Amino acid sequence: MKLLTKANLAALAANADVAEMDRKPVVKFFAPTGSATWLISEIEEDGDTLFGLTDLGMGFPEIGSVSLKELSEVKGAFGLGIERDLHFTADKSLAEYADEARAAGRIKA
Repeated sequence: MKLLTKANLAALAANADVAEMDRKPVVKFFAPTGSATWLISEIEEDGDTLFGLTDLGMGFPEIGSVSLKELSEVKGAFGLGIERDLHFTADKSLAEYADEARAAGRIKA
């Protein structure tokens, strides 16, 4: 599966113009054989650096950057890669997801 569509890329780029506290995640990635989850709200001009909420399944979700290239190269159990949640629609801002995730110790989206 391709991690990002052209529509996803356009929405991620457009989020750069939205006030930081109001940005909603555009996509949710997950590891199908693990507990890692990413809620991504924007992409930098380099076309590789994504920004969002990251939860590697260790109980410490954090906001930061991740490389799209590196995500696309990850292979977990059974050779499965990172996938995009096709049914995800953000209903709150990235900041609200982050507050909720810190309180719960994991992303709950």
